[in-house]
Amino acid sequence: MSRRKIGFWYRLAAVIAKPPLLVLFKRDWRGMEHMPADGGFITAVNHISHLDPLAYAHFQYNTGRVPRFLAKAGLFKTPFVGMMLRGTQQIPVYRETTNALDAYRAAVLAIERGECVAFYPEGTITRDPETWPMAGKTGAARIALQTRVPVVPVAQWGANLAMPPYAREGRLRLFPRKTLIVRAGPPVDLDRFYDLEPTPEVLREATEAIMADITALLEEIRGEKAPGEPWDHRKARAEQRRKAAGEGPK
Repeated sequence: MSRRKIGFWYRLAAVIAKPPLLVLFKRDWRGMEHMPADGGFITAVNHISHLDPLAYAHFQYNTGRVPRFLAKAGLFKTPFVGMMLRGTQQIPVYRETTNALDAYRAAVLAIERGECVAFYPEGTITRDPETWPMAGKTGAARIALQTRVPVVPVAQWGANLAMPPYAREGRLRLFPRKTLIVRAGPPVDLDRFYDLEPTPEVLREATEAIMADITALLEEIRGEKAPGEPWDHRKARAEQRRKAAGEGPK
């Protein structure tokens, strides 16, 4: 079985990013043993802050299995960030364009080459009022069922306290020094879905299984129970529109 070498660009990114992360934050990392030593696999990660990709990437880098993120295509156009994304071979996502399938194909190819591909199944930073994981999108599940590789759930907490999601002031809150907590769990059990046709219902149920494992890890971190039903941003926006129009709930 193969595995991706870390390479020059990832080592350069580590040289740039690790020193400030080590100085400014404490770390609480667990579950690295769940990362496969060889072969392709998927990590499914909750999204709580603009800072958390660095927290998760630091954790994943230290496992020796560097991730390939699916990142918004616009980020690749920024001068320095774009250069680093291209150098570390991250995967651009072109939403609602004729190139939208390119990210899917690139992710499958990377996995088949023995690489780790990191997904944020929520698609964006959580909108849940209490920062719990939202309902996930089906992209990670679709690729997992096609490739049948392990899906390692990862939950994180702490980056949101240093850089709150959607905070109007948008500033870092570095003091007191925050702890970046990252937990990886055993691969999600998706065996029951492998021999089924990947219908929207099957993909939705597989996605729910992935999100349930991420949420369970976050419950352990936070020491409290998540809501019984994950936040669905589309439903929440539809309800807001109905209220604004003076309609009752449906």
